[in-house]
Amino acid sequence: MRNVRSLLICLLLLLMVQPAWGGSGDWSAIVEKARGQKVYFNGWGGSDVINDYIRWAAEQVAERYGVEVIHVKVTDIGDVVGRILAEKSANRTSGGTVDLMWINGENFRAMKEQGLLPAPYTQLLPNYRLVDTDNKPTTMFDFTVPVENLEAPWGMAQLVFIYDSAKVTTPPKSMHELLAFAQKNPGRVTYPAPPNFHGTTFVKQVLLELTADPAVLAKPVSDADFSTVTAPLWDFLDKLHPLMWRGGKSFTSNASEMKTLLADGEIAISLTFNPNDASNAIASGELPDSVRTYVHEGGTIGNTHFLAVVFNSSNKEGAMVFADFLMSPEAQARKADPAIWGDPTVLAMDKLSKEQRKLFHDIKQGVATLSPAELGKVRLEPHTSWVEALEKAWISRYSK
Repeated sequence: MRNVRSLLICLLLLLMVQPAWGGSGDWSAIVEKARGQKVYFNGWGGSDVINDYIRWAAEQVAERYGVEVIHVKVTDIGDVVGRILAEKSANRTSGGTVDLMWINGENFRAMKEQGLLPAPYTQLLPNYRLVDTDNKPTTMFDFTVPVENLEAPWGMAQLVFIYDSAKVTTPPKSMHELLAFAQKNPGRVTYPAPPNFHGTTFVKQVLLELTADPAVLAKPVSDADFSTVTAPLWDFLDKLHPLMWRGGKSFTSNASEMKTLLADGEIAISLTFNPNDASNAIASGELPDSVRTYVHEGGTIGNTHFLAVVFNSSNKEGAMVFADFLMSPEAQARKADPAIWGDPTVLAMDKLSKEQRKLFHDIKQGVATLSPAELGKVRLEPHTSWVEALEKAWISRYSK
């Protein structure tokens, strides 16, 4: 009887450790099943630098694991979410058009709420154990929404401001100082119009700095008095806009356009969500070598971008193999190199071997790239529900 009871307990424990997505927990079995699969990876395709990196990564997994990765370049990942939702509504539970996708923020929340993701999978990926989940909380909470192993972190981002040190000696280190700078230098400041990602990020940064209780922003917008919480934001923007480029009557389309205006001397301050972007632009000749970056003294918004497997993918194993490779020290170090991309790593250096750490230590950082200490405090993103509410209110107030 005792032997039967022990056997039952062992069987129960075995069932408990089986992954909920229905495959084997044995990574070698997953890799073997992935061989020969064709993975459709949907991700933003607006950067030649990023596209080249993804092409390299695809070549590596094809050679090493026999997995073919097809990069489906998209402009707005939200459109992809809509397509996947349409497939679910049509009861297309397998053979979906998307296997793996590059997402974060409101798109992750939408997919999670709509059941467009399979059961948790990142705990099965060998390289996930190297992620710095202790010191980089945004690898665990995507715009405050718990990730719960539903997406794999593969890159970090933080808002930094760009200026030409040959023309601006002391850049503004807060939103209050930015307003004072604009008053002294009319027409030299701007930001992209929401819902452009960088424009919305700028608006969120203003709100985080000026609102009386930033903790309110970590909760759903429906829990807050929107008018009261955002009043300081609109007051600030009402004062800033008339002092901006073209009198605030028109806005740039994106951060790339701001970079061009900075290079042409039309504006004095630009912004980016990649701390290495300015150094990359110097190396490519887009910006002069006197350009530098800075952050606000109270910290700037930062987040993590992720890879999610789609619920109706017939190539889940291949998608997992590609996601795991993208988290490997080799792929992360290559991605972190400003000469390749310059996207900061999600890995913890103290979890790596001496040889793996050397891959990162050997990276030559650009002259405009801030060190981790200089980047300082990372401000966490507001709850994803604030994005739509802020964009809708901004458009209502300022879009003509």
